Amino acid sequence: MPTTTIPTIPALTGALPRVEDEIRQLATSSTLPIVNEFSGRITAAGGKRLRSVVMLAGSLALTGEVTDKAVTAAACVELLHAGSLVHDDLMDDAVERRGVRTVNAEWGVGPAVLVGDFMLARASQAALESLSPFAAGKLAAAVADLVEGQVLEVLDLYDAHRSPDSALRSIALKTGALFRVGCVLAAHCADASEEVAVRLSEYGAHFGLLFQILDDLLDLASTSERLGKPVGNDLRQGVYSFPLLRALTDGQREFLAERGRELGDAELAGLLRELRGGRLVDDTLAYCGGLAAQTVRALPEVGESDALGVLRELPLAYVEWARARIG
Repeated sequence: MPTTTIPTIPALTGALPRVEDEIRQLATSSTLPIVNEFSGRITAAGGKRLRSVVMLAGSLALTGEVTDKAVTAAACVELLHAGSLVHDDLMDDAVERRGVRTVNAEWGVGPAVLVGDFMLARASQAALESLSPFAAGKLAAAVADLVEGQVLEVLDLYDAHRSPDSALRSIALKTGALFRVGCVLAAHCADASEEVAVRLSEYGAHFGLLFQILDDLLDLASTSERLGKPVGNDLRQGVYSFPLLRALTDGQREFLAERGRELGDAELAGLLRELRGGRLVDDTLAYCGGLAAQTVRALPEVGESDALGVLRELPLAYVEWARARIG
């Protein structure tokens, strides 16, 4: 999601290049050039950087500035995220991400594990050295959440009778954890009160759910041209997402139970057409509208500012961004 879809604040937009610089420094800080080559290539491919936007806006709302510590914390969260994507690509046997060949496709399975491990470890190490033991501990806990969320997803692969609540629990750990820890670190770097930290943490957790549900919806209801990548990947890989599970008819559920592992291209295209012709899009967007409102209600009571306005407007703006990419 381009940051131009949310209100522009000079202090926020000016801080994002600082985050990029620090991500690059951390990603290429190995003593081994080949590790730096792959870690640097993955992080240089970019991304939405929404985790940084949320965290830096939180820092601005609490202190009126983006400190060096807040920039480092944002870079640590982004590096952790990038390391987890290296592992995701490995598990999915993906060959490309954001137009860049994956580490596993380019260098092999074992090296991909090691590069991902380096990035995860480097994020926590940087937090310990430049922020605090508390920050490093929170990042390490986020990694544990990521692992548990991924395990839950693996346990439910190709399970057409997976419950929507099970899917929510998995993404709360996999995706919500990183947005949540970013908000926790924003409060920590601002020396905020416990109450403010808890409320901001809840904001991050809710926004993480919103982000992933919309991402899952786009995989079902958008087009390859609009997304810049193939759609229906989750269905192919047996990851039955929250929007899908809520939309399936009994007949579609039984079809997936029988054919999910052998789903052909024509069968996948037919199922996607059926889903798009049903209540999938309207129901999911309505659910996300309610979740966006819940996210905003979690915001702590702090003084009005442009940064607080960004946090207030971002959830619904992201819903509208996703809506524009459907069809």
